[in-house]
Amino acid sequence: MVRCGLPAPRSILGGMTNIRTSRALTVSIATAGALLLWAVNGPLPGHELLVDQGGTVQQVGPVAVAAAAVVSGLAAWALLALLERWGRPGAYRYVASAVLVLSLAGPLTAAVDRTTMLTLLGMHFMVGAALIIGLPGFRRSHAAGCKAVRTGTTR
Repeated sequence: MVRCGLPAPRSILGGMTNIRTSRALTVSIATAGALLLWAVNGPLPGHELLVDQGGTVQQVGPVAVAAAAVVSGLAAWALLALLERWGRPGAYRYVASAVLVLSLAGPLTAAVDRTTMLTLLGMHFMVGAALIIGLPGFRRSHAAGCKAVRTGTTR
């Protein structure tokens, strides 16, 4: 039965009803995607991903990639939880998209070579897209739910 109100978020991962499990899995998938991009563009072809950190050149390793993805995922999850608590879950995608755009400054300014820059940009987009799309899940619009109640139809 559809009620006139905000429906519960549905996971993009199928019939998972536990939203915490779905969100934890989304963060894990984002992390795995970043590690896959790192592996395919770094160690597998024999290229070292190097960044300039305040005059010191450092190699980007798997621990740094995984830690950055997990921290980003947990921060995004906390932001979404706050926005849901304040009754503004729809603002999440806008705020997260703005944070993603701002995060691109790192790869654009710190990468030592073009391959590293493109790989880091890809990792940022991979993690950002997974978190922006996956964390909130899919919601049917409030208007669609109310229309179904008024007309007696369901989808």
